Amino acid sequence: MMWTEPHCRESRSENRTNRAKEKKERDQETAVENKVQGSARSPKFGANHEKIRVCLSVWFESRAAELMSVSISTVRNVGTMSLGRNSSNDTCEINDGDLPLFLPISYGIICCFGLLSNTFSIFVFFIRRHADSSMAVYMRHLTLADSLLILCLPLRIFYHNKQGPFFLCKMVGIFFYINMYASISFLSLISLHRYLKIVKPVWVFCIQKVLWSRIASCVIWGLLLLGTALFFVSNNQNHPCKKICFHFHNKGLLAGSINLSVIALFGGLFLAFIVFYVKIALKLRTIEVGNADQTARDRRKRLVLKTFLVPVIFTLCFLPYHLVRAPYVLAQMNVIKEVESKQLLHIWNENTLLLSTLNSCLDPVIYYFLSSIYRKTILCAIQGKFKTMYDLNRRRISINRSITEI
Repeated sequence: MMWTEPHCRESRSENRTNRAKEKKERDQETAVENKVQGSARSPKFGANHEKIRVCLSVWFESRAAELMSVSISTVRNVGTMSLGRNSSNDTCEINDGDLPLFLPISYGIICCFGLLSNTFSIFVFFIRRHADSSMAVYMRHLTLADSLLILCLPLRIFYHNKQGPFFLCKMVGIFFYINMYASISFLSLISLHRYLKIVKPVWVFCIQKVLWSRIASCVIWGLLLLGTALFFVSNNQNHPCKKICFHFHNKGLLAGSINLSVIALFGGLFLAFIVFYVKIALKLRTIEVGNADQTARDRRKRLVLKTFLVPVIFTLCFLPYHLVRAPYVLAQMNVIKEVESKQLLHIWNENTLLLSTLNSCLDPVIYYFLSSIYRKTILCAIQGKFKTMYDLNRRRISINRSITEI
């Protein structure tokens, strides 16, 4: 009993000490909290807190206004076209301007005149029978290319700037370009034939023979049809207006390279044209010097007209398109990035493409001056002497000079 009583007193003393420590710690914590709360309620801290709140409010309001303006501009630009590297957005920046009104009317006029003139050309070169020659073969295939191009125009008018079936749009476009470049190729062969006949009249080359002319024509059609596979493989890049027919479409590296290669080939043909007709002009100049009489001068004038009519039509119809086409393809590949430049090139490309289709109406003028049978058939048709036309066929008037006369 004596041992337990002191021990109890010690325990009670320790408990009181512990309680005193705990109370002291609680008092310290309470003092710290009161100090913090008091400083928060101080005028200086309240002013800083109010400034922060005002700044955050202003920032949120300006951010909301900016987002609202972007949304409004996006809605306004939904109907225009997307370009550039950010073309994955729905915003569009190029439009057709007056092209939707101008192009259908112009294509319609060309289609009417071209259909009439090429129908007559088909009658002369395919239905009527006359002495065949290399020039006749080239004119026959040129007439075929022009006629097929004319048949593309109604579909091009219908699908222009419409969200038609993508496959049909691409088929019409490829068919259009096949026949345009077929016309370019056969005009080049006609020019080569004229060059050989005027500059080197004594020599006879394989290309001047009927068989080789037919083979060359078939090779041209085969190469053009084979080239269509490349255009189907080389798909355009994705963009908001991908399904709009005959419009500005972004191109990848493969599609752009193919288009630039075609332009380079045209440049080579045009340089060949220049060489041919410079030499022809020099040859005709010697003819003028050696023949001073009036008859010789008249003959030379007719010869000059018939000879230089082909390069004039070729240059007028196809050179502007290819001059514009090169930077246009670069814009499609996003090498040219300015929106204003892309807009201008788009308008120029459509107008020069329209000019190129005028060739299908002007080629019959070439036939008139280069083919005596074509010329006499037109004159008989104008005079209403249809019986005379068939008599011309039976008698074979001027067979030796019929369609290849100089």
